[in-house]
Amino acid sequence: MSSPRAVHTTRAPAPPAFLSQAIRFGSIIFCSGQIGCDPETGRLIEGTIQERTKQILSNISSILLAGGSGLDNIVKCNIYLTDMGDFGPMNEVYTTFFSDPMPARTCVCVKELPLGTDVEIECIAAVKGDQKEDLVMSALL
Repeated sequence: MSSPRAVHTTRAPAPPAFLSQAIRFGSIIFCSGQIGCDPETGRLIEGTIQERTKQILSNISSILLAGGSGLDNIVKCNIYLTDMGDFGPMNEVYTTFFSDPMPARTCVCVKELPLGTDVEIECIAAVKGDQKEDLVMSALL
């Protein structure tokens, strides 16, 4: 059976020392929560929640590609907002990154998020692996 291994790319913001951008285990990638930081500066981008959502999903795309997957293989997203009034504006951008079937999803409102941002997204994605690896992961799930 596969061992968990870190996924890392310079095309997404560097993670703090206490976490990985993502972990790949067999044919599944578990992506850590991402906020709308610029990969080059590491700073939260200014502007609207739509701009930060776009940056987050671009960062997630880069991380998933580094792990051998992509946005089209996301099976579950968790979204955290600091204001449910941002649900619609965030969805305006979110829906442009996905097509049917849309990933399963949870969206919750939280008191605050890192760096004072208003949105954070994490996900789980499948990797197109060999048939043996897929069978092992199916047995685990």
